[in-house]
Amino acid sequence: MPHVIVKMLPGRSEQLKAKLAQEMTKAVTSTLNLGKDSVSVAIEDVQQEDWTEQVYKPDIIGKPATIYKKPGYNPL
Repeated sequence: MPHVIVKMLPGRSEQLKAKLAQEMTKAVTSTLNLGKDSVSVAIEDVQQEDWTEQVYKPDIIGKPATIYKKPGYNPL
């Protein structure tokens, strides 16, 4: 039962977020051979000025073993 959390800067419409959740669900179900009812997707808007402290440091730097695709930026 995968739960996917997408953290991103605010500004995207609810329609675009719903489309992203739908596409993420398709990718997860096809890759892991699951039914769509097994997947949940959350989207969290994070202000740009909070990104380094709320996302980059704790989720990217702080959990390197969980990162399968590294970002191409470094805000530090």
